[in-house]
Amino acid sequence: EFYHATEQFSDVGGLEELKRWLQKREKAFTKEAREFGLPRPKGILLIGVPGCGKSLTAKAVGSLWKLPLLRLDVGKIFAGLVGSSEENMRKAIKTAEAVAPSILWLDELEKGFSGTQSSSFSDAGTTARVFGSFVTWLQEKSSPVFVIATANNVTLLPPELMRKGRFDDIFFVDLPSREERIDIFRIHLQKRGRNPDLFDLDLLALSSEGFSGSEIEQAI
Repeated sequence: EFYHATEQFSDVGGLEELKRWLQKREKAFTKEAREFGLPRPKGILLIGVPGCGKSLTAKAVGSLWKLPLLRLDVGKIFAGLVGSSEENMRKAIKTAEAVAPSILWLDELEKGFSGTQSSSFSDAGTTARVFGSFVTWLQEKSSPVFVIATANNVTLLPPELMRKGRFDDIFFVDLPSREERIDIFRIHLQKRGRNPDLFDLDLLALSSEGFSGSEIEQAI
């Protein structure tokens, strides 16, 4: 489904390394990049603590790169009829390629593909076949579709997904540091029409040790 992203890159607090990586590749899908000999970026995998900005970053990349953002719900791929799930995955990939250059966002990837190992016993291999189609496309795709996948629990992901060539890079998103918490407090205060300079941001950051970004937003 097409996701209308309203989030800006300035709405993401911290994650400077990831921001730099994405900003460097802002023009990676242009004709000039092809002529210069740059390969198209394939995608990134964001792993880490829930509520720390993985999905927010995926939404913000759409507005940074000015590309359509498509969200693939892996749960909707699986259907009751034999062969339908595999067909749904092929349709989803075709749709993403039809609107390319585009960004394909898969949220909570490990939930969708967590049954791959026991698939031959539990669902006659359907999950394994759907997963196989997806990773083969990730490896071989020539269309300008940039995949952003997010996951909370890395141990549930099949090992073949992590090998080089599927994604350009894998980022770990941790709980925000003190400086990042100041940044996040400032963003959420501004969003609610308050002047951050009227607040003691140092004290707030000190008091919120161990908070995730979403918990800071909830506190505000």
